[in-house]
Amino acid sequence: MNNVVKKIAVAGVLSSIVIALGTTGIGFILLPFGAAITILQVPVIIGAILEGPFVGLFIGLLFGIFSIVQSSIIAASPVDMAFMTYPFIALIPRMLIGPAAWFFYALISGRLWNKKERKSSAVVLSIAIVVAAVVGSLVNTVLVLGGLGLLKIFPWEVIFPIAALNGPVEAAASAIIVFIVVSLWKNLRLGRGRSKLSREEKE
Repeated sequence: MNNVVKKIAVAGVLSSIVIALGTTGIGFILLPFGAAITILQVPVIIGAILEGPFVGLFIGLLFGIFSIVQSSIIAASPVDMAFMTYPFIALIPRMLIGPAAWFFYALISGRLWNKKERKSSAVVLSIAIVVAAVVGSLVNTVLVLGGLGLLKIFPWEVIFPIAALNGPVEAAASAIIVFIVVSLWKNLRLGRGRSKLSREEKE
């Protein structure tokens, strides 16, 4: 399959998942104090690992747009109002999820300087996937909550407890789901030396 066509196809599939999670509300788990735990960062991270930072950025943009749309429909909390008043709080952090996740995946796996990853073992690649998922999730949590704090929408005394809850939960969920999906997609076999993931064709 042509590489550009492949990227478009993967971006389309993962964007559809973002749309499904966003429209059904499955992607957002609302908390009593107005914030929400989300798993919408998962397709963004997967897209970035599989097809690079620009695919991740595109899916992240869609994630941000859905956050704004959902807020305009519900408008039931200070966070919803903030996303409507300051849409960049919803857009910029979500757009950075993919590039950040890809960078750490590429850095640890060796893909940053060797696109075919021929020298990376399955264990190293597994670590790269998990770290990328955690970093991507934390980028979303830290930047969104940080923006809310800097704009004084929430006081820092409220933001820190939310971050302490959301950050680890979202990061753990992201790491588990992303690792399973990417491992299956790339046919990663732990304990068996090289893997299909280490023999990828150059993008």
